[in-house]
Amino acid sequence: MGIASQAKDATFCNPSKFRYRLSPESSSVLSIGHCSSLPCLSCFIAVLNKLLFPTPRLLWLYRILPSVCHKPFKPLEEGHLTHDWDEIEPDPNQLRWKPFEIPKASQNKMDFVSGLHTLCGAGEPRGRNGIAVHIFVCNTSMTDRSVCLYNSDGDFLIVPQQGKLLITTEFGKMLVEPNEICVIQQGMRFSVEVFGETRGYILEVYGAHFELPDLGPIGANGLANPRDFLVPVAWYEDRQVPGGYTVISKYQGKLFAAQQDYSPYNVVAWHGNYTPYKYHLEKFMVINAVAFDHADPSIFTVLTAKTTRAGVALADFVIFPPRWGVANNTFRPPYYHRNCMSEFMGLIKGHYEAKEEGFQPGGGSLHSMMTPHGPDADCFEKASRAKLEPERVADGTMAFMFESSLSLAVTKWGLQTSNRLDKNYYKCWEPLKSHFNPKSTEP
Repeated sequence: MGIASQAKDATFCNPSKFRYRLSPESSSVLSIGHCSSLPCLSCFIAVLNKLLFPTPRLLWLYRILPSVCHKPFKPLEEGHLTHDWDEIEPDPNQLRWKPFEIPKASQNKMDFVSGLHTLCGAGEPRGRNGIAVHIFVCNTSMTDRSVCLYNSDGDFLIVPQQGKLLITTEFGKMLVEPNEICVIQQGMRFSVEVFGETRGYILEVYGAHFELPDLGPIGANGLANPRDFLVPVAWYEDRQVPGGYTVISKYQGKLFAAQQDYSPYNVVAWHGNYTPYKYHLEKFMVINAVAFDHADPSIFTVLTAKTTRAGVALADFVIFPPRWGVANNTFRPPYYHRNCMSEFMGLIKGHYEAKEEGFQPGGGSLHSMMTPHGPDADCFEKASRAKLEPERVADGTMAFMFESSLSLAVTKWGLQTSNRLDKNYYKCWEPLKSHFNPKSTEP
């Protein structure tokens, strides 16, 4: 049995299949084993569900007022979200972005919603198949103007890079710091408080949910372990908002706003298995090559959103955490390759081993389907001559990848308006020279 906290800071507990969350004064709200009992403490019973039997994701909410009590939604011109993948000609080149700029609050106040920018993606939400990669930059809290957001199109996997996020949800609060991630699933209302200039990345998936990858021959434990994922403990407020509380819906790629006169965070108790959650990337149990060769980066998968085709992901969230490198007689950095997947990379902190210069925290890169890429010239020369001893790799660093089986289109904002595209990226491979000698006797 979980006990709610009304403290300002977030409180967490480990999830289970179905867990109860109550506030101290509401012990009679839930009749254990009885979901839709007669309303107690004058609470309204509501359900938030995602999948039908036999694999349900289901949540029962016990609210002071039901979420249906609001004025009609109206279009909202805010933010820079899009799923128009044809607004600009496709670009198959290797792309890299400098750190995305965060506006100064004194010049342009921007919260999480107004600071959302779509960088690339594919598919579309009406067909319930696709993904989008967004960048968020903000300097102001959503709570400053009584605003919450929910995504009718899909799930948000949020990766903060600079600044903490205090995320208030209908389920409770989550404090998410850089080197942590959180997932806000479809339909869940939330607000983001920030404490200064803040930046990060979002992977949005339509029509699928994130889950742990199948471990196969790894066996019972490894990679991201279920015990390390945390869900918020119940928290609520019984607050009227005479000036109006704005509820924003992301619906079919557009934003719509509705007004209501009470806080949406009025869930006194809840139980179920359809929740927001967070995870600390330092908890990841790294598995790596211990004899020879460079293993496929799929062994660094934290979460995956599957397609209906076995072994093909709509999207994977992959990290490159601190680890030991011990492979013998091996070029240890990533090999040069072309890929049937699209790879967007971001950097939370430090220096990525394959490109120590140019690829900066808060920036990103996109290597599109079948576009060649790999270590820059400096990395190749250094790794080719290095003495192969056990060594620490990526200490003080955390790079990640959003990988998808879809061919991603870059938005006009990504290619032009952001003004952060590094047009000299291709030059990092120009110094590579041939070392081929058919008469060489070296292995």
